[in-house]
Amino acid sequence: MTRRLRRITILVFLMFLALFTSTSIIQVLSASSLQADSRNTRTTISSYSVQRGEILAGDQVIAKSVPVNSLYRFQRQYIDSELYSSVVGYYTRTQGSAGIEQAMNSELTGKSDTQFFDRIRTLVTGRGQQGASVTLTIDPKIQQAAKNALGSQVGSAVALNPKTGQILAMVSNPGYDANQLTGSDTDTVIARYKALLQDPEKPLINRTIGGDTYPPGSTFKLVVTAAALEAGFTPDSEFPNPSSLTLTGSTTQIHNDGDGTCGSGSTTTLRTALQLSCNIPFAELGAQLGQKRIAAMAKKLGFGTTLKIPMRVTPSVFPSKMTTAQLELSSFGQYDVRATPLQMAMVSAAIANGGKVLAPGLVQSVQNDRLQTLSSFHVRSLGQAMDSKVASTLVDMMTYNVQSGAIASARIDGVDVAGKTGTAETTKSAQYTLWFTGFAPANDPKVVVAVAVENGGSYDHSLGSHQIAAPIGRDIMKAVLSE
Repeated sequence: MTRRLRRITILVFLMFLALFTSTSIIQVLSASSLQADSRNTRTTISSYSVQRGEILAGDQVIAKSVPVNSLYRFQRQYIDSELYSSVVGYYTRTQGSAGIEQAMNSELTGKSDTQFFDRIRTLVTGRGQQGASVTLTIDPKIQQAAKNALGSQVGSAVALNPKTGQILAMVSNPGYDANQLTGSDTDTVIARYKALLQDPEKPLINRTIGGDTYPPGSTFKLVVTAAALEAGFTPDSEFPNPSSLTLTGSTTQIHNDGDGTCGSGSTTTLRTALQLSCNIPFAELGAQLGQKRIAAMAKKLGFGTTLKIPMRVTPSVFPSKMTTAQLELSSFGQYDVRATPLQMAMVSAAIANGGKVLAPGLVQSVQNDRLQTLSSFHVRSLGQAMDSKVASTLVDMMTYNVQSGAIASARIDGVDVAGKTGTAETTKSAQYTLWFTGFAPANDPKVVVAVAVENGGSYDHSLGSHQIAAPIGRDIMKAVLSE
């Protein structure tokens, strides 16, 4: 009998210990993530009793809470929502949240760890709780310039300060009006949200950092060129120059743009191959370099890394365990290579910044209701991707791309521009994604851009990345340089 009682006692003790451990994990270790979860309706309801903090771009308020005569004391209001929807997102009672509204929810509702003493002060004084304001790194003029440059094109554009990693503009087209999701009529809000979800152009997706990531096409040649220069190749290194190439171990043939050779002559150089964006020399180069070298450079530049800006960025992908034929395709940004526009902006930023990779970020500062700064942007290095001499050589090659006339549409009067275009085949039949990435001024970069335009037409009928994507990038860079 005593033995049975001892066993029952031990069992009960273990059950209490398990219960204590699980509740401790939920209440302490998982508290922040549970509060931030958009599915937590209890947190959402309680948050409407708090005057949610403002979101600002520069000195312009672009999201604020206004009092309403309702059980939910405040309602979110967005200014120029379609312009900022990819950044700010939305905050709703029934459909959760997105963008900065989701990623900075704890700060905006006054529940972050840094606002503990503010909550104590609120309890002591009896004042209504107010969330912190979040100021973004976004420059309203540059954001508007990016939106205007994209026009009606479906796609995205991002601009960075290459010396800090601050995101100056982030536009995903089409956008949406988040004010349509903040009303008190639940049925109407749900219907509007469903309509946005079902829209074939997917306005709720921030294409700059997520969604169905794109094959980067010839912009990925920057990564392969960096790996080649690190391995001892030079801009004058020569490669065979056929007009077609059968992929190793297959019957599939690849061609350069226009189906001709890469310039005249029986051989071509790395400089010419990058300038004219030739596929065959890069397939040959990729086979010579091998998968490990290219993968290592891609990884150092951010491929495969999960970033938060503070929204989560979908990791870009350079595939592994490829056959030689697949590696040859991947070496000019096809096969299963996938990248976000932000990732390709990071590639250009590393080249512009002497090979150093900086973490991109969207939040300039967080301030409480007494204007005390709780946190602020700081430069964060992710490492040195390439030697500074390699980066300098790439700057010269990218500048030559523009100066030579290959990307004449990216030129800016009186300014040296470095750039690279790309035309990437997608899974859609005969449709292409048109790319541009670059920076200016080339010798002292102040802005890096990356642009991706979807549905660029068929290969034979598309106007081409140099006629569509490059001018968009140029206009964004001009907006930065004119400030």
